[in-house]
Amino acid sequence: MSRHGTRVPLWSKQALIRLLILATLVLGGNYIVWRYLYSVNWENWWIAVPLVLAETYSLIDGFLFGLAMWRIRDRGEPPPPPPDATVDVLITTYNEPIDLVATTARAAAAIRYPHRTWILDDGARPEMREAAEALGVGYLTRSDDWADRPRHAKAGNLNNALFATEGEFLLILDADQIPDPRILDRTLGYFDDHDVALVQTPQWFSNVTEADPLGSQAPLFYGPIQQGKDGWNAAFFCGSNAVVRREALMQLGIVGYVREVERGVRRALRSGRDLLRQARRDALAAGSDAVAALDRVRVAVDDAMAALDAGHPVAEVTYRFQRTVDDAARGLVASDVDRMRADLAAIGELPTGRHGLDVAAVDDEVLDQLSAREWSPLGAIESVRALVGSVDVDRGDEAQPVMPMATISVTEDMATAMRLHAFGWRSVFHHEILASGLAPEDLGTMLHQRLRWAQGTLQVMLRENPLVQRGLSWGQRLMYFATMWSYLSGFAALVYIAAPVIYLCFGVKPVQSFGGDFLSRLIPFLVVNQLLFLVVGWGIKTWRGQQYSLALFPLWIRATTTAVANVLFGRSLGFVVTSKERRTGGPSWGLIRPQLIAMGLLVAAAVIGTVRAVLGFAPTVQGTVVNVAWVIYDLVVLSVVVQAVRFRGSDAEVSEEEST
Repeated sequence: MSRHGTRVPLWSKQALIRLLILATLVLGGNYIVWRYLYSVNWENWWIAVPLVLAETYSLIDGFLFGLAMWRIRDRGEPPPPPPDATVDVLITTYNEPIDLVATTARAAAAIRYPHRTWILDDGARPEMREAAEALGVGYLTRSDDWADRPRHAKAGNLNNALFATEGEFLLILDADQIPDPRILDRTLGYFDDHDVALVQTPQWFSNVTEADPLGSQAPLFYGPIQQGKDGWNAAFFCGSNAVVRREALMQLGIVGYVREVERGVRRALRSGRDLLRQARRDALAAGSDAVAALDRVRVAVDDAMAALDAGHPVAEVTYRFQRTVDDAARGLVASDVDRMRADLAAIGELPTGRHGLDVAAVDDEVLDQLSAREWSPLGAIESVRALVGSVDVDRGDEAQPVMPMATISVTEDMATAMRLHAFGWRSVFHHEILASGLAPEDLGTMLHQRLRWAQGTLQVMLRENPLVQRGLSWGQRLMYFATMWSYLSGFAALVYIAAPVIYLCFGVKPVQSFGGDFLSRLIPFLVVNQLLFLVVGWGIKTWRGQQYSLALFPLWIRATTTAVANVLFGRSLGFVVTSKERRTGGPSWGLIRPQLIAMGLLVAAAVIGTVRAVLGFAPTVQGTVVNVAWVIYDLVVLSVVVQAVRFRGSDAEVSEEEST
């Protein structure tokens, strides 16, 4: 028995699930093909095209869900833990209440398997340090190296701690996630497979009521969806309640460091190529006999770029390149001492850091100035040598050269897991609740949390699209892409709300007909699709998740636009820790203003459409019936935000029930 609901052996329903998946794809494919070929009302293309595109989006979403369910995996009883593994339990915190963090730390210290517990305090609070000392647990905060450098939020906090601890395995917990004493006994055994880098367990919240109006519990995700991804070796890190192999993380950090250095070398070589091209033109015009030396260095630049493309070690490539430059420089005869001195002075003006020339300071403007300068042949060669030598192996723009946890997103978890999978590591989803946390207790906090999750996921899609990542299998690429794709649903939801309103109020048809051909294709697809959800989620409540995929459409649209603005134009997203304290006061109706406007339009459209049908102004009575039914469904789905904005937390609800 699981707190998610009645456990049904997955093998007993796998055949039915696959049958329903195939039926959903066949019926959905038949419907959408028919829509494109025969049903789009091109006369009203401005609403007809968005509607068929929204339906296509939903069909692709259903295909990705079905693909995950095709390999749904129940791990069953875990292997026994190894007898002598070393483990660090890391509790991340920034500004959460001291008592809350202390409660988690106390429970972490009581975990049965031998380990050491650490509080990672990103707020550097003296009172938190005192609480850690009183509990007898370790306390870590950022080193001085992080001053005036990017902090990377939780990812930076964990990266800092990785170099201050030494356990083979890391149990990562959010500040409010109180672990079960058995958590390491139930997860460490999977690491007997040396290819396993990550074991993720569900996130479960103790302060969520049975009604769960904020949809926090997410039993569909922390159940069938993660189990389905697990079947494709794509179950991913969710930020907490997970055990990670240190060796795997350090491999990510070292490889990432090497790639950063390689990018710096490539940038310097490209700039050097431009500089040499200009110097060669000048040498030819002057009739200089240095053209051969310049050509030799230019060939060395091309060879170095080719060697990097072939995967040769950066150190080996730069060593060979510098040797070639040395030979070329020695072959030149000084013919203009004053000009050479000017060249060397320009080279000496390159920005310097603590350990020599700093590539972080050699920006594009400096490179452009160097390329545009008229160099002597020897000066050109020496400047190329200086540029390549300027690559800062200490990564002076970062607090530490090696960053194991991914820092490309405000949520470090998915990107880190995807990189682990790309390097051939395996992951495990262990479907057993082994920690309990605190969910948001008001709509504002929940919306902030969901926005951050969506923004972070979309940042990863824009920066490291899984569909083109080397090392991932096609199954893994699609499993990661499925999660990213789901956050684009806001645009489809907007169309699903607008289409019936436009039809009922103005008689504008996005389809050729709402008659028998339309319904005979649509209804079987919808029925089978809901049956698939019913069978997959048997014994668990999935309706809240389906409601919020539509009801939070303004949030999903905002997440998409802000993530694009951040990645493409460098606009800041900001990062605020999700509050663990309930906000006081009455309902904040402004939080759901777009949804309330949509609900008002839907109600008005239903009334206007009915009146138009009675008076004979509607295009067809059947079309009115279909669209009124559509409006009713939209209203039922959107109604969850009204419940959510009025929700004041589990304790308040219990108090009200007791008072009545």
